[in-house]
Parts: sequence; C-alpha cells; structure tokens
Amino acid sequence: MAVIDPSLMFNVAGKTALITGASGAFGMVAARVLAGAGCKLVLAAGNAEALSEIAEECREGGAEVVEVNTRPDSEAACAALVAEAVKAFGTLDILVVASGMNKVSKIDEMAPETFANVMDANVTQSWLLARAATVQMKAQGQGGKIVLVSSARGLLGHPAGYTAYCASKAAVDGITKALGCELGPTGITVNAIAPTVFRSPLTAWMFEDTDQATAVREGFLTRVPKGRLGEPEDLAGPLLFLASKASDFYTGHILYADGGYTAG
Repeated sequence: MAVIDPSLMFNVAGKTALITGASGAFGMVAARVLAGAGCKLVLAAGNAEALSEIAEECREGGAEVVEVNTRPDSEAACAALVAEAVKAFGTLDILVVASGMNKVSKIDEMAPETFANVMDANVTQSWLLARAATVQMKAQGQGGKIVLVSSARGLLGHPAGYTAYCASKAAVDGITKALGCELGPTGITVNAIAPTVFRSPLTAWMFEDTDQATAVREGFLTRVPKGRLGEPEDLAGPLLFLASKASDFYTGHILYADGGYTAG
C-alpha cells in the first residue's frame, strides 16, 4: 500500500455544496469551512440580511457563491434549491442540512402546533431535502455526500421542556441510519453531526461571566470530559470529514461533536 496523501483524502475543491440554514450558527460554520476548502456554494436561508453577510464573506475568501433567500419548507422549495445548484454549477455533490428550529416548553404548556412545527422544520424538511438531493445525485451517477444536523438530544433526554426537540433529533438519527442503508449501494453517503452545547446566538448567555451562567455551565461541564463548551470551530473538522472522500466508507453514522458528553 502506497503512502496516503491526506490532502487528497480531504480534497473537496470544485465540488458543489448546497447548505440550508446558512445564516445560522452551524450553517455559517459549514459555509466557511467548505468555502475555504474550495467548494462552490449555494447558500439558502430565510434571513436575507444574515444570508448576504455570510455569502459575501465566502466570496471575499475566493468562493463562488449563489445565495437563495428561502427556507426548505415544501417539496417544491427543496426541489428548487437543488435545481438552483445544478443551474449555477452543473452538479450537486454535497448537501448540508443546517436548517431547523427549537421551541422549549413543558409538555403540558406546549401547543400541539408548536410540536408539529418543530417536527416539520427538523424532520420533514431534512427528509425532503435528502429526497431532492438523492434524485439529483442518483441521476449524476457519481455518488454524493448528505450531511444532516442532529444533536446529543437525539440520544439523551432533557428535563427543561425538550420533548419536541428531542423527538425531532431522534427522528433525524433514524432518517440518517435508514438512508445510510438504503443509499449505500449508490455511492451516496448519509451521515449526521450531533453537537452538544456550542457557542451560538442562542447559547451565548451560557458563556457569559454571570452567576446564573456560571452555575448552569459548571453543572453541565461535570458531564463533559473535555471540560468546556463547544466552539463553532469544533464542528468544522467533522463536517469536512463527512463531506470528503475521507468518509467514503462511513454512512448511516451519527458523529457526536460533544467533548465526550454522550460517552459517559
């Protein structure tokens, strides 16, 4: 066996990547790392201003970028996003589903429509995007990479009103495993990244130097072997791995980016 060149294993230069939720915390990480790795990007998000900011940042870094101000909230919208990638760059090689939502509420206080909305955003939209990407990747006949976003909460419960979120991420895990089995023979890999708490606009308060934040953070960190909360950069390496040739023999996996949280 010849010496392996790691730069070739992780090379995604020239690949077309579609990222939904590109204005969110994980979506921005995905955009930045894939732009830096030489991908052509189709970035989609509902927040037009934030979308334009991350798109321009990637362009300044040398990436070719198409921005689409839309959410993947219907079969037609998902098909249109895939079509946009093909129209702009000729192929779709990588799909990163970073869109989604969470609504925290105790079960006896949560409206059924709130539960349904979380399940739609996290589960149905992930399925619709994977479906649209699968159709295109099969037609291309060269395989492809589908990366969904799960959470440690897909494996573990939470006492603070997470029934919708935990259920939705467990379902994402199920989709990942089922599609990994189904699409294995096609060369399309399907995997998920499952982070625990990492720095984002929603969790910024946990990183603050206040009595409440310190108490919550220190209580949480007793279960994190690495002894710290996650940073956006902690998601970049796993994503590049799952988007590249390096992960060709990995499919149906949930990759926990959690500092060891789910191991204990």
